[in-house]
Amino acid sequence: MKAKVVLTSLTAVVVALLLAFAGLLPASGPAAAHDQISGTDPADGATVAQAPEEVALTFTGNPQGIGSEVQVMDTEGTDWATGEVKIVDNQAIQLLKPGAPAGDYTVNWRVVSADAHPIEGSFTFTATGGSVASAVPSQPIEEVAPAPAENVSDGGFPWGITAMIVVLIGLVVAIAVTARKRLGSTRDDDVV
Repeated sequence: MKAKVVLTSLTAVVVALLLAFAGLLPASGPAAAHDQISGTDPADGATVAQAPEEVALTFTGNPQGIGSEVQVMDTEGTDWATGEVKIVDNQAIQLLKPGAPAGDYTVNWRVVSADAHPIEGSFTFTATGGSVASAVPSQPIEEVAPAPAENVSDGGFPWGITAMIVVLIGLVVAIAVTARKRLGSTRDDDVV
């Protein structure tokens, strides 16, 4: 009988600890929205007189300067993008190789959003004429260094909470083992 009382008491303590721990967990706030593309140059579906010297993607926030990729593919599967993607404020700008032919183009893009999550998509445009001989941007592009990473909670994995859960599980196991030993020794005492 004593063993049942001890086990019931230990179970009540464990349940109380778990409920108290649950009260310490922070409530989840609304998920931060990723940046979205708000425009392109050339515009999606547009027809332009000649293949452009560059394509520009405008976003609702400032993408990070790492992990950006833009492909400008013609119908033959040739990628006309050249050099690195330049991030200027809320734009990603990709230069094109000179000599791009007239035709349909698909732009596949991937950038890292301001909240550190990758976003991607594609758009199309048609060029009725080929590009000019040199790919010099119409305006000089200043490369902006990526902003230093901020310690902003974006719903990432809660390692501190995980550690606390592991400790609680260890505590529950230790209590269960102790209770089992006491229960076993109590049964031996009852037999004698």
